[in-house]
Amino acid sequence: MRHGFRLFISVAAAAAALLAAYPVSSAESEEKKDYIKWVDFDVTADAMNDAADADIASHGTDAHTDWITLLSLLGAKYGGDFSRYKKSDLDAFASALAEGKPADTLTSNPKLYGYYKEAYGAILSGMLGGYMKTERAEDGTERVTEEYGVRAFSPFARGYYYSDFDDFGVSRSFGYKRRHLGHDMMGSIGTPIVAVESGYVEALGWNMYGGWRVGIRSFDGKRYYYYAHLRKNHPYTDLYEGKAVCAGEVIGYLGMTGYSSRENVNNITTPHLHYGLEVIFDPSQKDGWNQIWIDMYELTKFLSTRRAPTFYDDANGERVSRVYLVYDDAPD
Repeated sequence: MRHGFRLFISVAAAAAALLAAYPVSSAESEEKKDYIKWVDFDVTADAMNDAADADIASHGTDAHTDWITLLSLLGAKYGGDFSRYKKSDLDAFASALAEGKPADTLTSNPKLYGYYKEAYGAILSGMLGGYMKTERAEDGTERVTEEYGVRAFSPFARGYYYSDFDDFGVSRSFGYKRRHLGHDMMGSIGTPIVAVESGYVEALGWNMYGGWRVGIRSFDGKRYYYYAHLRKNHPYTDLYEGKAVCAGEVIGYLGMTGYSSRENVNNITTPHLHYGLEVIFDPSQKDGWNQIWIDMYELTKFLSTRRAPTFYDDANGERVSRVYLVYDDAPD
């Protein structure tokens, strides 16, 4: 996989990070677009669940409360340190927003709130909203409904066991010394792997580090999902670069390929999925030295109850998708 750098800074250094993200205006900065160069995503699964519940419960009312706004207000309050999270804080912000108070008046640091609104928005904006849900039965019939809510899935299909721990940042040595910039989910070879979010296939094929891998870019271009160490011989479904895939769609099967310059080699000792999330605020970040990869542990916990169902398709002898989600804001 591609590797970048991630900065770990204390809450006390938040102001310095903010200045790096939003430099003071000058003639030079006016000519060159400013963009966020650092994100430390520390939002807990509990906070995401509570914020998502508030958003969904208020949808369609005059007091609709956007979950990213809530999390951004909390981020500004805590300096990004969600170990301090209290649901009562979220409820207080939700009540104030429901009363019509502008979000930037609910914080003592509107600029820091703006930073988190953009940063958390880049990470989470594709995961909750409106969507068309297609449920496919084994006989081929389909039922389509229009819905609103969490529209992302765990990468492990429903009914398949996995184990994981927070391994982001631990050392790796194959090829060169580096840090682990993804999240490993240990499981059984052949487990169906589904697209977390809808988007376009941007990378496909063999990588000496990740083995058989799939890279999918979100429709808004801000998120790049990387799925690696897929199964030998038949790693993924009928994919090609540029293909649009839906959240919940089976894209491949868990394996243990990689750590080899030769294709189709099992040099990983434990079957697992490595998946990562890169956020992109400027095109130069995608493959450059300043990539931003997100710690996925809490996000994986948030998605752990959202597992896409599959069924066995006799036609191709594989588990295939039962549910597809197409976003209402996806391009045609």
